[in-house]
Amino acid sequence: MNALRNKVQLIGHLGNDPEIINLESGKKGAKFTIATNETYKNDQGEKITETQWHYVVAWGKAAEIIEKYVTKGKEVAIEGKLVHRSYEDKNKEKRYVTEIVVNELLLLGK
Repeated sequence: MNALRNKVQLIGHLGNDPEIINLESGKKGAKFTIATNETYKNDQGEKITETQWHYVVAWGKAAEIIEKYVTKGKEVAIEGKLVHRSYEDKNKEKRYVTEIVVNELLLLGK
């Protein structure tokens, strides 16, 4: 059961082109958002689609693949873990972020 702890799997489309990060150490990172859709019918029988946006971060080989092959609108499957962190913005206000750190990436679609 340990393999199930803090595990996230999503399939969605990128909402923007990935932001590529090149660290001084030579390590590469990628930041982007993906949208997942859930469709259901309401009480009146109307089809409703709800979209959820997810912040995603990838490092190393996954980031290199994202840099080469992934652009806005591309469908991807990701597996990773959920991470919560905080930081201070330029106005010295504390901000909180929840993001998915990618362990595995699969390119889908055309």
